Parts: sequence; structure tokens; C-alpha cells
Amino acid sequence: MQYLTEELYFPPISETSPEGILAVGGDLSTERLLLAYENGIFPWFNDNEPILWWCPPQRMVLFFDELKISHSMRNTINKNIFKVTFNKSFQAVLLGCQNTKREGQVGTWLSDDMMAAYCKLHEMGKAISVEVWQNDELVGGLYGIDLGHIFCGESMFSKASNASKMAFIYLVNYLKENNYKLLDCQVYNDHLDSLGCREIPREDFLRFLK
Repeated sequence: MQYLTEELYFPPISETSPEGILAVGGDLSTERLLLAYENGIFPWFNDNEPILWWCPPQRMVLFFDELKISHSMRNTINKNIFKVTFNKSFQAVLLGCQNTKREGQVGTWLSDDMMAAYCKLHEMGKAISVEVWQNDELVGGLYGIDLGHIFCGESMFSKASNASKMAFIYLVNYLKENNYKLLDCQVYNDHLDSLGCREIPREDFLRFLK
């Protein structure tokens, strides 16, 4: 594990720690963030802590044909109770993700500095949001980094039952229609598993990325 300086650089993936930490420090400039995502690296750290850069040994991904849509979720889709948009309220989606309380988490990993950095990427067309509306209220959504052939999902939130799943399903349909290779979901959680995501070895993920 290396400590980064102002130099725009990441060490080789082979230097990643067993738990998946590659480097500490550096900054959240758009140049460094894009270099990170293009090489399978992402920032993940708590507010008021040093920046940690990760490339975990197992990568949670979705192959589009493996998407799982439950019977109840199909019923929800057919009822048309939600409206889904892309890139209409990027900052509001970030705020929704920032304010969502997550099990076992103290504070937030999505700091104000992180939000500012992703907003700059959004202005460059490199970060995308999906919004879910109910009666003109934003009730769910997600955002991530668009590499053109792989979408790196960052976070999602939901204030209404099934809202984040709706955003996820619409995103997957968009990616599939536009010939993306896969959806990167970074690390395992039960919610992603229920949607059909699975872990693959880091080496396999990096081959898709290249």
C-alpha cells in the first residue's frame, strides 16, 4: 500500500493489500478519479479520514442477461406508479445517497468534497444519475461513472419501496441497449445479490475493463 502525493499516479494493482486497499492519500481531482476508474480503482473512505483507494480481490458485477426481476417488482413496473429520468437532478440524487442511513455505518462516506468532485465529473458527462419520481417527488435514484463500455455504479437510495430497484432496472436496460459490457457494483451486498449481481475475480474484471 502506497501513500500518494500530488503526482497523478497509482501503484500497480499487484501491490493491493489482501482486503483490497491499493493506496492512501492523493486528491479527488477529476483527472485522478478518471484515472482510478479506468484502472478498476475507486475511492471509499469515511468523512474526515484519509482518502483510501480500493481494488478489491472480488468484484461485484452484473452481466445484463443475469438481471433478476421478481414477480412483485414486475407488478410494480406495470402499475406505472414511478417515473424514471436520467440526469435530471444529479445533485439531488447525491444528497439522497448522502443522507441515507446504512446499517453499521457511522457518519457518511459521501463527503461534501466527494460530492463536489462527482458534480464536476457530471458536468464533463462522465458521471450519470438515474432519478425515480412519484407524484413529482424524488423518491429514489442512483449515480455512477460512465466509462463508455462499463458503468461503475457508486451508490443508490430509496425513500419509497422498490424505488432504487426501479432505477437499477432502467439503468441496466439502458446499458444493455447501448452495448455496454457490464455494470460494476464494486462490493457485495445482499440487495445487489437479489438483483442478480455476483462476484468475479479482480483479474477477470480488469480484463473486461481493458
